[in-house]
Amino acid sequence: MTKAATNIQSAAEMAEALIACPSVTPATGMVFDCLEELLAPLGFAVHRAVTGEPPEGPVENLFAIRKGPEGCRHFAFAGHLDVVPPGDGWESGPFAPERRAVPGGAQLLYGRGAVDMKGAIAAMAAAVRDIPPEAGTISFIITGDEEGPAKYGTLVLMELMRDLGAIPDLCLVGEPTSVDRLGDTAKIGRRGSVNIWLEVQGVEGHVAYPHLAENPIPKLVAMLAELDALALDEGTEWFQPSNLEITDLEVGNPVTNVIAPQARARISIRFNALHEGRELVERITAIAAKHGGVIARAELSGEAFLTEPGAFSDIVVSAVEAETGRRPALSTSGGTSDARFLKDFGPVIELGLRNATMHKADEAVDLADLDTLVRIYRRIAEAALA
Repeated sequence: MTKAATNIQSAAEMAEALIACPSVTPATGMVFDCLEELLAPLGFAVHRAVTGEPPEGPVENLFAIRKGPEGCRHFAFAGHLDVVPPGDGWESGPFAPERRAVPGGAQLLYGRGAVDMKGAIAAMAAAVRDIPPEAGTISFIITGDEEGPAKYGTLVLMELMRDLGAIPDLCLVGEPTSVDRLGDTAKIGRRGSVNIWLEVQGVEGHVAYPHLAENPIPKLVAMLAELDALALDEGTEWFQPSNLEITDLEVGNPVTNVIAPQARARISIRFNALHEGRELVERITAIAAKHGGVIARAELSGEAFLTEPGAFSDIVVSAVEAETGRRPALSTSGGTSDARFLKDFGPVIELGLRNATMHKADEAVDLADLDTLVRIYRRIAEAALA
């Protein structure tokens, strides 16, 4: 059972309670019980659903909403309670949260998810405690599979929100965007991502009789050379250049005197807003065909998007500056996040803790940062609802 919400007051205590619930992706159960216990006493109506089948599922998702007056603005916090597997090398148990002082006087809270992103969700919950319902509608969009394929998470919640008529005006995702100091970076967009599996068929034969065979490897190598030399673009004001990377090459030939019947490769493209995933797949298809190859499979993880700098980013920048004295850099760097789905609802920005220890052994959050993040989130929510 989780610690009773009535006994939990600080963001640190909330984070400890969430970390203590193992929730390796795909996550279900106890960790969502814990978050519900934190939010329900604050007046949130909590909706939960479990969907999906193994191996991608089952996945649990939670949507919590506290409605304000009729016609008021709706601001949403978003995040994920699932975590990556803890691995080895921890000084303390990955799901046994522990506070430890470190040289310099800082006190850190250790545990899987402390940074990515149970700490941020705890800060969100603490931030809304002092915001009265009459200020406006606040919701939490919390998934259990962001660290996995993301097939049964935020997309499922978005359908639920449409059914409930609960589309937010603005959304803040609590991904750990900060690099060196809390609040030094906020994400106003993300590049798109597509993975493509390539295949070239040949004719198997003895290496001493190559005229009786057809070697697929030279064709695949030529194809990959052209793809590797491809310059997709030079970037934009807000995006770095798109990049194509060869991530796997496979022949699987166990013997030395046989020409293999087929050769395979995989590429990954991270692309900016100058492209769409479909267009890139068509372009790669044409190049593959030139070399006698085909696309065996293509998986689009998400399209590129940009929340144009403006009123919402001004709110985020002002909140960070008020609490830290620093103005965050606006960035589109990094991988994908659930913001790639939520952007369909409206403006979405990501802001969270320092990311130096995410996905590592001894993942830890500075408790002073956590308290500051609570204040930043409160300022953002209050300004977004005004």
